[in-house]
Amino acid sequence: MGFREMSAWVMAALLIGLGVFYANAVIGTTQALDAVPAPSIPLLVVTTVLLVAGAIVGHVVAAALSPNDANAPEDERDRLVLWRAGNLSGLVLGAGVFGGLWHFMFRGDGNLLFHILIGSLIVAQISEYIFQIIYYRRGL
Repeated sequence: MGFREMSAWVMAALLIGLGVFYANAVIGTTQALDAVPAPSIPLLVVTTVLLVAGAIVGHVVAAALSPNDANAPEDERDRLVLWRAGNLSGLVLGAGVFGGLWHFMFRGDGNLLFHILIGSLIVAQISEYIFQIIYYRRGL
């Protein structure tokens, strides 16, 4: 497995874990308050710091496992994989944003809109890494 595919695995796993962490925090607070909580700066900071720290550790390990591949420049295949995965994940993001805006139009809940958009960003990024893994495995 090459460095770029390992990187996609690391980031997908990390984002899935942090997405579940964020969702559990928001859902738990929603149940406790019986209302959707306002955006929480501390929650966003903690999630971001964990993401950055996990990405650094994960990429260091991936680079150690595949040192020749880690320093290699992108080739045509890598560019095509990244382009196609980014294109499809953009559609996922657009669908999430559209759903959030549609929900806001009828409910008028800005706090929920914020959390839907954050969730859409997380799901879109996860989908980008999953598409990269699929395309690398297919030998695109």
